[in-house]
Amino acid sequence: MSFLAELQRRNVMRVGIAYTVVAWVVAQVAEFAFESFGAPDWTIKSLIVLLLLGLPLALIFAWVYEMTPDGLKKEKDVDRSQSITPQTGRRVDRVIIGALIVALGFFAADKYLWRSPPTEDATAAPAAAVAQGPERDASAPEKSVAVLPFIAMSDGPDDEFFADGLTEEILNSLAQLPELLVTARTSAFVFKGDDLPPVPEIAARLGVRHVVEGSVRRAGDRLRVTAQLIRASDGFHLWSNNYDSTEADTIRVQENIAERIALALDVVLDEEKRAAMRDSGMRDVEAFTLYQKGLKLFQAAHGEIETISGLRQANTYFDGVIERVPGFADAYVRRADFYTHLLNQYVLDGAGEHFTVEEADAAFSANIENLRAAALNVTNREDQKLIELDLAFLQGNWRGLAARAERALAADVCEEYNWTSTIANVVGHSRAHAEQSRRIIACDPLRSLSWFNLSRALLHSGDTEEALRVVREAREVAPGNWLDWIYVRALIENGDYDEAQLVIDTQMGLAEWAQAARVLLAAKQGNRAAYDEAVSGLRPGAGDGFFGLMVRAWGGRRDEANAMAARYDEHPFGPWVLWQEAHWCACGHAFDLEATPNLARMLADSDVPWPPGAERGFPLKDW
Repeated sequence: MSFLAELQRRNVMRVGIAYTVVAWVVAQVAEFAFESFGAPDWTIKSLIVLLLLGLPLALIFAWVYEMTPDGLKKEKDVDRSQSITPQTGRRVDRVIIGALIVALGFFAADKYLWRSPPTEDATAAPAAAVAQGPERDASAPEKSVAVLPFIAMSDGPDDEFFADGLTEEILNSLAQLPELLVTARTSAFVFKGDDLPPVPEIAARLGVRHVVEGSVRRAGDRLRVTAQLIRASDGFHLWSNNYDSTEADTIRVQENIAERIALALDVVLDEEKRAAMRDSGMRDVEAFTLYQKGLKLFQAAHGEIETISGLRQANTYFDGVIERVPGFADAYVRRADFYTHLLNQYVLDGAGEHFTVEEADAAFSANIENLRAAALNVTNREDQKLIELDLAFLQGNWRGLAARAERALAADVCEEYNWTSTIANVVGHSRAHAEQSRRIIACDPLRSLSWFNLSRALLHSGDTEEALRVVREAREVAPGNWLDWIYVRALIENGDYDEAQLVIDTQMGLAEWAQAARVLLAAKQGNRAAYDEAVSGLRPGAGDGFFGLMVRAWGGRRDEANAMAARYDEHPFGPWVLWQEAHWCACGHAFDLEATPNLARMLADSDVPWPPGAERGFPLKDW
């Protein structure tokens, strides 16, 4: 008998096939389980090595031993006339078939049913904290997608920032495709953590038809990325893949994921689109990790920690990004925000513990320098229009500002910049600003500030009922302190004074803003006694801060408002602060231009209509 025939007779080949299939199933189940429990990478590698070592042992065992009615015996001790190897072979065949069925079932479940497992290491607030809003996917375009934050499956100090950076690079690449509606980072990153709603609910709240999920594991220089594109309506996985590579291949992996998602959504990619996708990001792993660190501090500085010191810390990371990737426009835009806040605080309250006079004096030119760099390096022409609008405003190029604003407001963008709202409402383009805000909300539906800007633009355009409807929806979808303020303002403009009082007393989260709202309510009602009492309730120093000039104007304290405006006007950045004060006051003349010669000179050299907006009824104010 030939050697091959003897292998077949002893079922060695069958045992080898059965062992291979069963080992594959064991490895897949183990990988899934180990990742779910956060086991280190060496555990799955060790198991695979053991399984590989077991194959030759299984083959040797099948050659040496034979199953008999009396149990296992060495093959040489078995009378071949009594051998039952054919029956044993059929049993092994059944094992192979069963293992193949299990393997196919596992493969199907992994591809079409299971989602990436969450990790206890994720540190963001759960999405459950976001108020449930109305479902928004009924009219979502078919080619719409949200890229959720990839889960960091390893626990290195930078692994979460790395995973966030990879996510944002993929998101930014997809956002370059005009056929796709891609949810902006602000809204997509609400769904970060280990207590996420089901995919259909996430898609409904983001107004998209598809969701991308993924996970990232780093071990030394090894990198494993898992990504899948899910159709929200039925949970079907349109595409999924695992990438095992090194950290040096991160950019290639990110580009491949973005392209595969686009193709799965039936986007035709030509070389021009591929180039736009490649050019949208930083293409530098260290840089996008630094950017995520800076972004975390940047966001915290707008409501969670002290603003100036928080933005200063964020800028140390943005500095690192710019050093590595000098052409990354977003880093310049974020860095400029620090100087804007510093200048505003300096004009309103003077230098404090968080910055020096010398630093404030240098802030104006630093602000402009960063915006110039952003305008020079931004790759999207639509975004460039808005950055150039901000730059023209800060440089004092106010002649033709309304026409420039009209062009910028027609841009199809997914983000507003620092001065868009402040400029648009003052120069008479509130309706165009409202329409652009609606477009921005379509791709960033959970960003509270976008809803605030839409509501305020509607108030400035005189559509007070729609403003109230919008802000009520906004407080359900994307609650925030600024929305509380504009909600009270909309209630007052619609004559709902009792409800406004209730919101002020029970729902406003910022005490200073609540007290300023009491002043506004009393002033709009023409109640002098209530107005004086509300003004006296402002905490010491608050009357001379952001709301100081406004509360004086609302109550008709003309001389006090003019004195404060004159003091602001003396600063180099004073005219820009006075522009903001007039915008927020929404009370016609908040002060006399004769009291502010620097602002008056800049307005005289421009074609900006002044005062901004029409007088909307302040009985205690007679000018």
